[in-house]
Amino acid sequence: MIKLMKLELRKFKIMGYIRVAAIANVIIFGFMMLMSYTPELDGTIVFRDYNAVFSMIDVFVRGTFIILAAVLVGRFVIDEFNSKTITVLFMYPIKRHKIIAAKLLVVILFTFVCCVISMAFLSALYLIFNSFTHIVSGELTMTLVMQQVVKLGFNAISSSFMALIPLYFGMRKYSLPTTIVSSVILVMVTCSNNGGFNLNDIIIIPILLALLGAFIGYMSIRKIDQIDIN
Repeated sequence: MIKLMKLELRKFKIMGYIRVAAIANVIIFGFMMLMSYTPELDGTIVFRDYNAVFSMIDVFVRGTFIILAAVLVGRFVIDEFNSKTITVLFMYPIKRHKIIAAKLLVVILFTFVCCVISMAFLSALYLIFNSFTHIVSGELTMTLVMQQVVKLGFNAISSSFMALIPLYFGMRKYSLPTTIVSSVILVMVTCSNNGGFNLNDIIIIPILLALLGAFIGYMSIRKIDQIDIN
């Protein structure tokens, strides 16, 4: 399985997606800077405390990498079926289940790692920035840090499985645009921030969506033998 995953990483040039992830981090931090200086423009306070900062970083990161995961699903799976190149892979003396499982595992692990690293990196970067500017008042306690570490891990895991939900829509007609659009809708529903609140804060929702994504991935692997590539 690990060898299959490495082959997938080489085949689709994963370094290109890592660069995209790095650029996304720069853009997210730019938005954070812009929002930090909003009070000087209209008198509102966007980041009242560190909890609000971490919450906004979480929303940006989850939304960005769920959509990027949909792009990966589209490239790794949907495009292969659409162009019929998957038939070449299925000719190898390797079970279809393992081939599809390797592809989905790459997407899950890539999304998880990107979410963890991005949330940690952006949080640390903003803390350094705030140590010079003092835009966000309040004390950063160890209790808050530990709460955010737990939340970071939970959201990274849930997002990595939630990112498989667009696979269901993309596989219906082997459509990459449908896969990406469904991920955008998913992000709009789960990551929209209304007054500091989003649906992801209701813990049962990300759990159910993660389970749904895991189920879709499992069924895609299980039913792969029933799919006829003409």
